[in-house]
Amino acid sequence: MKKFNFRKVLDGLTASSPGSGSSSSGNSGSGTGGGSIQPGGTAGVLREEIQETLTSDYFQICKTVRHGFPYQPTALAFDPVQKILAIGTRTGAIRILGRPGVDCYCQHESGAAVLQLQFLINEGALVSASSDETLHLWNLRQKRPAILHSLKFNRERITYCHLPFQSKWLYVGTERGNTHIVNIESFILSGYVIMWNKAIELSTKTHPGPVVHLSDSPRDEGKLLIGYENGTVVLWDLKSKRAELRVYYDEAIHSIDWHHEGKQFMCSHSDGSLTLWNLKSPSRPFQTTIPHGKSQRDGRKPESCKPILKVEYKTCRNSEPFIIFSGGLAYDKACRRPSLTIMHGKSITVLEMDHPIVEFLTLCETPYPNEFQEPYAVVVLLEKDLIVVDLTQSNFPIFENPYPMDIHESPVTCTAYFADCPPDLILVLYSIGVKHKKQGYSNKEWPVSGGTWNIGAQTYPEIIITGHADGSIKFWDASAITLQMLYKLKTSKVFEKQKIGDGKQTSEIVEEDPYAVQMIYWCPESRIFCVAGVSAYVIVYKFSRHEITTEIVSLEVRLQYDVEDIITPEPETIPPFPDPSSQLPSSKSLSGSTSTVASEGVTKDSIPCLSVKTRPVRMPPGYQAELVVQLVWVDGEPPQQITSLTVSSAYGIVAFGNCNGLAIVDFMQKTVLLSMGTIDLYRSSDPYQRQPRSPRKNKQFIAGMTELTDSPVPLELERCKSPTSGFATRTPEAAPGFYRNELPAVRQRNQVHHLPDHVNGHCTSPTSQSCSSGKRLSSADVSKVNRWGPGRPPFRKAQSAACMEVSLPVTTEESRENSYNRSRSSSISSIDKDSKEAITALYFMESFARKNDMTVSPCLWVGTSLGMVLMISFNLPSTDEQRYTEPVLVSPSGTLLTLKGAVLTFSCMDRLGGLMHPPYEVWRDPNSMDDNEKGRKRKLVMNSPSTSQEMGDHQYAVVCSEKQAKVFSLPSQTCLYVHNITETSFILQAAVVVMCNSACLACFCANGHIMIMSLPSLRPMLDVNYLPLTDMRIARTFCFTNEGQALYLVSPTEIQRLTYSQEMCDNLQDMLGELFTPVETPEAQNRGFLKGLFGGSGQTFDREELFGEASAGKASKSLAQHIPGSGGMEGVKVAAGGVMGELTRARIALDERGQRLGELEEKTAGMMTSAEAFSKHAHELMLKYKDKKWYQF
Repeated sequence: MKKFNFRKVLDGLTASSPGSGSSSSGNSGSGTGGGSIQPGGTAGVLREEIQETLTSDYFQICKTVRHGFPYQPTALAFDPVQKILAIGTRTGAIRILGRPGVDCYCQHESGAAVLQLQFLINEGALVSASSDETLHLWNLRQKRPAILHSLKFNRERITYCHLPFQSKWLYVGTERGNTHIVNIESFILSGYVIMWNKAIELSTKTHPGPVVHLSDSPRDEGKLLIGYENGTVVLWDLKSKRAELRVYYDEAIHSIDWHHEGKQFMCSHSDGSLTLWNLKSPSRPFQTTIPHGKSQRDGRKPESCKPILKVEYKTCRNSEPFIIFSGGLAYDKACRRPSLTIMHGKSITVLEMDHPIVEFLTLCETPYPNEFQEPYAVVVLLEKDLIVVDLTQSNFPIFENPYPMDIHESPVTCTAYFADCPPDLILVLYSIGVKHKKQGYSNKEWPVSGGTWNIGAQTYPEIIITGHADGSIKFWDASAITLQMLYKLKTSKVFEKQKIGDGKQTSEIVEEDPYAVQMIYWCPESRIFCVAGVSAYVIVYKFSRHEITTEIVSLEVRLQYDVEDIITPEPETIPPFPDPSSQLPSSKSLSGSTSTVASEGVTKDSIPCLSVKTRPVRMPPGYQAELVVQLVWVDGEPPQQITSLTVSSAYGIVAFGNCNGLAIVDFMQKTVLLSMGTIDLYRSSDPYQRQPRSPRKNKQFIAGMTELTDSPVPLELERCKSPTSGFATRTPEAAPGFYRNELPAVRQRNQVHHLPDHVNGHCTSPTSQSCSSGKRLSSADVSKVNRWGPGRPPFRKAQSAACMEVSLPVTTEESRENSYNRSRSSSISSIDKDSKEAITALYFMESFARKNDMTVSPCLWVGTSLGMVLMISFNLPSTDEQRYTEPVLVSPSGTLLTLKGAVLTFSCMDRLGGLMHPPYEVWRDPNSMDDNEKGRKRKLVMNSPSTSQEMGDHQYAVVCSEKQAKVFSLPSQTCLYVHNITETSFILQAAVVVMCNSACLACFCANGHIMIMSLPSLRPMLDVNYLPLTDMRIARTFCFTNEGQALYLVSPTEIQRLTYSQEMCDNLQDMLGELFTPVETPEAQNRGFLKGLFGGSGQTFDREELFGEASAGKASKSLAQHIPGSGGMEGVKVAAGGVMGELTRARIALDERGQRLGELEEKTAGMMTSAEAFSKHAHELMLKYKDKKWYQF
């Protein structure tokens, strides 16, 4: 149901009121906020030409599906008839899995940890026990499971539950040692209770401990086996209400399992032993073994081992039984990994796991406990993985997991989402990636095959890309709300492996994971892929179907920031600006500063963080490295992390920036085009008139780059908030506004540098701070800093979103995962003139470089952390041949647009309101063996705006910052629309996306709001308080894409997808899989005459008669409280929002009417039977007393 949002009404009233809002920049004079139209210029003409089709009815927020491994799992259950699997977690979530495509997520409202799960086998229901002492009954006969009933225990804690097959009575064991019985249909507690003091012998003086096991005897359902923690086992006769058998052992019990004949059971103990008990001789165990214990020479008991946490005893008709257990390894093998042991006959197989075992289940052919079990697989739930072992083969291979459970194989550091991408990409990536899949899997089908799933009506291709801490990048097919890995790329292969002796220098840059992926940029049409790493490098990849062996070309770039006077290097150090017709010049350093010497030795300078391989490298088909660009150390300071990245396949240029400045590289000619500080980009247009400063005299002074006051502020607390100094000088010989090509020397070194890691928000790692410094301060360094005194601060703190960190709670488990934060600031209201300005957004486009230009040219839009928008234009050679030989001229145009807050995103629209995509080159295989392919010229798609001879504007520029969005008309640079999105918070992610063939602006705010605005008028379409920002993982991974899709990393192991499209919300029910499918329960095997005669009386046991209210009475109301759930109406509510709502309601009404008619028919039949019985008894009574006189009575 759509929510009415009062805030949207207020925004509309604010937009219509005159004088509200803020003034716009540009030549439009004073404007109004809230998406108001700016008068003057050609705004009126453009407004009439564009007919916006989007309305608020097109939008609605809805979660669609969750992918990945359930975070912090605690419980596991399997339905052997429906063949579906359920996993419970510590956060109260339940994931239910079936065949690929059947993946359902549901959540307990309390958020309490799930202790145990029990399926009602083949009934379409699930019982969950939570740590808040509550039992829940889930209805699985609908696509969105919901709770039907809840039962909360008030005085006892739940420790174990057991639901016999085809029974409606649930046994519940508690911490006090008592056993209660719950009716599953009504979820009401029975009056029948097995008290612990009645179960044990009266002579026992100690409490037996919590109930750790409950199960009914396979031979006789009237016997209940109760296991207590201290080693006591009781076989309770439910009919006679007494203990038929008691077993005592001096070691604690962890689990119990029956032999299918019901004559023996096996226990696992805390000393690593397994005991087998026979019901005929309960005084001592029939057999005792310590599977992994060392046998003593003198015949004594083997040494104790680690506890066996669980054991399962499964029989086979044609072979020896399987004994499967977890734990039990010897204590002297401390380095051994967690293991699962499979004992089959005389063979013992130990399967070592990568992660601790949470739970395991053996999958058997039959659901009946009194038949040969015939196990065929073992499902093992680990802390960070789910594996299934094939028991039918002697080498016990594992099944290939069809679910995307390995998203977190290495921690996810960034994400990208592409909807409606070229349809051939998925097939191409899959055909390359399938060649590198692991081998050795079982050749049998995945055993969890329940449920049904259809592709649905939405079939456009979707691709998700995840970057990871180990430098790997994974491409996923996300079409039709599924997720399947297509292709994996390892970026670390372009670098030399770190040597053991380099550990000290490595720690100066990154504490761990120096290859972590920080940013990615992908052009699906040209298949150009670009990666920015945490160690300040950029790799450009091209896609090829052919394997090649080649050397990797690398460039080194120096980025510095501030200088006191513009230092002109000596004439001989910089060659003159080249003539366009001449060959490319040799490279020289852009820096005019000199190296200094510190107490630790020679200052590092011009050294990259990682070493690129110098030898020829074999590159398999797929993405192959074209160029590596590395930022280098400058005067003892490590390079700063990259804050923005973009690439243009049409121009052959990659651009990236950080808090020092901007670098532009020609990856076709392998040449640096531009490398300069942010201030130099303004030329004479700097609105703050900042004066350049001199470089520091000592590298140790870095840590003191903060505002010094009289208050004692720890320098370590402030050092990661300060920018790093550096500068790049402009060539004096160059023509005004133009900069020469640079071809830096390719340097190769084997040293890898790391930054020290600081915890708790001070400075975690380069991934968490875009402006981190490299050294700790010594006492001498502190004295040097204090010489400046509070009256003359050397630098002031930057209020930049790219250089500051948002303080959020970080848990211990997520501290490492959260170290890859790209932080943003919420305080940028007052801009300091001496602030350090980071490059936060870049965008290539065919646009008007300067105000009132008549023609378009290749441009790079640059957005900074101070809300400034600059333009850089390019002069490219006209032909393909010249493009590889003639230099590219770069000209900062000085164009200046302003917004509040750091700039986040750009986009362009034509005069009709259509979204203009950046230019791109149509993909061609660079290593093709086909001569025609090699000789084919570059095919460019430019998407240029129409530039007719008419006077007026031809293009819109959409710019969004942390605080507001603006729409400018070009080339007049008139601000047409401005919308102040937030005043009290700030935007984390923003993107211009296509929805129903119309463009709109989607924003995710730090206060949890998701906002959609139409373009170009910036009218609010949607404002929903969706998700409060609890940690930086969400901010770092949240991304929007076309067709109303979005995603974020909801936990370190899971991706949550959502939609803001009303149409998809309506059709979501048709796209989700069905968990329950009608399946006939397999028939029980014929027991035979003799087994039926002597094998027990389990089939005649009537639980209803024993546990019902008539015989057992009512349970105490203070013991447990029944809470009705909303599951009965959930299916109706969900279906009502869709197109088929009316039909669904009608169908449910007919079902309910049919059910009531069926109940009425049953009652009528019962009344008829009762009437016939009454008539029969009356007739017999009449015949008995027919001939008797009255005095004979």
